[in-house]
Amino acid sequence: MDVALILKIGLIGILVAVLHQILSKSGRDEYAMLTALTGVVVVLLMLLPEAADLLLLIKRILDF
Repeated sequence: MDVALILKIGLIGILVAVLHQILSKSGRDEYAMLTALTGVVVVLLMLLPEAADLLLLIKRILDF
């Protein structure tokens, strides 16, 4: 796993948290929830290739 990926995930988390707070304070709770959900989906999509690489590594280890 690359350090840049960890920093990107952290930046997305901070951005989503700020947007969620702004939208929540302005009374747009539905949009705040959608923002948080979108942030989670984006991070999961970023981690998907890493998870695939991990599964391939485990398969190679167990196949000898």
